[in-house]
Amino acid sequence: MMEWLLVSLGLVILLLAGDALVRGAVNLSLRVGIPALIVSLTIVAFGTSAPELLISLQAALKNAPGIALGNVVGSNIANVLLVLGLPAAITVLHTSQYETRRNYAFMIVASLLFIGLAACGVFTFWSGIILLSALAFVLLDALRAARKHRKEAALACEDDEEEVEGADPNMPWWRIIVFLLLGLIGLPLGADLMVDNAEIIARRYGVSDTVIGLTLVALGTSLPELATTLMAALRRQADVALGNVIGSNMFNLLAIIGITSLVHPIAVDPDFLEFDLWVMLGASLLLVPFVFMRRDITRVWGIVLVVLYVIFILITLN
Repeated sequence: MMEWLLVSLGLVILLLAGDALVRGAVNLSLRVGIPALIVSLTIVAFGTSAPELLISLQAALKNAPGIALGNVVGSNIANVLLVLGLPAAITVLHTSQYETRRNYAFMIVASLLFIGLAACGVFTFWSGIILLSALAFVLLDALRAARKHRKEAALACEDDEEEVEGADPNMPWWRIIVFLLLGLIGLPLGADLMVDNAEIIARRYGVSDTVIGLTLVALGTSLPELATTLMAALRRQADVALGNVIGSNMFNLLAIIGITSLVHPIAVDPDFLEFDLWVMLGASLLLVPFVFMRRDITRVWGIVLVVLYVIFILITLN
């Protein structure tokens, strides 16, 4: 029982520390004059994924590659099937109103690139370089698109002031420093607690690190996205959930494993190549009707997605 409590404590520390790091880094960057647009595309994106990144780094360094990869692959599956499915089962997600084709195409290409590198049997330093180069291309494209949108808004005399998550123009310097320290201390502490005790649970129940990574760890790190999307659904404001999931999945594949493999090689369990990576790709392809045919995610589709996630978990645990 103690291991489960420590895993939960590690997750809570990770989430709180990640939020603190985002708040501190955003306000520090804006104070020193970095444009809000750059902050939102880089610092906020990296900060909100810091818990997943620290878990994968700790797992790789502790020779638990199943947790490192399972965290990413399982999170991507959960993002599509659960984070979109559960809110849609409550209320229709009006995704047809949003243009996400370009980013979705990037996500599919990133998934195929990830699977191709995994087929080599290990993510090496050079795998990390390739993944991070792809991430740089995606970020530059997003920057170009955002600049174009701002110019068009300016020409149309529209108010297009950038709002950045965690920004507080009145935050004093001492609070910024406290937030940064809490984030930098809490993230490795939370990741260490979660990885160590997840391994103990895996050994106790006779399952592999890969299974724990795909289920317990992945579901835990997807909880913030799920909670946010659920609350938005209850307020009938979940229309942009699809874009958020696409962005999160791309970042998981390119940044988290890219950075982790620069620090330490990540061996690929054969089970990933036989089943889990293809489930991840298949789940991503389920979004084709909502992206290219501009359909809403109805309650029926939401229930189907949740049922598919439950089936995946049951197959993984057996």
